[in-house]
Amino acid sequence: MARRLPPPSECAQCGADIPPTARACPECGADERTGWREASIYDGVDLPDDSESSATAPRVLDRRVNGLPWYWWCVGVALLLFIGLTFLGLR
Repeated sequence: MARRLPPPSECAQCGADIPPTARACPECGADERTGWREASIYDGVDLPDDSESSATAPRVLDRRVNGLPWYWWCVGVALLLFIGLTFLGLR
C-alpha cells in the first residue's frame, strides 16, 4: 500500500491555504489524483503581474464629447451642413 504524502501548504491550482490533514483543496477540490502538484503548470510561464502591466501600458485617451465619440459629432455636423446647403440651394 502506497504511503500518502502530506499536502503542500498552498494549492498550486488556486493558491488557497491547505490544512496539513486535508486530502483535497478546500477551495477548488484539487487533489493528487486530479492534478495536485507542488508546482503549478503555469509556474514556468513568464506572465507580467497586474501592477507591472498597468504601469507600462500606454494610456488610451477617451475622446468623447457629451458621451459620444468625436467621429459621430463630425458626422452630425457634416449632415447638418449638407442639409443646410441643400435647403439654401433649393430657394
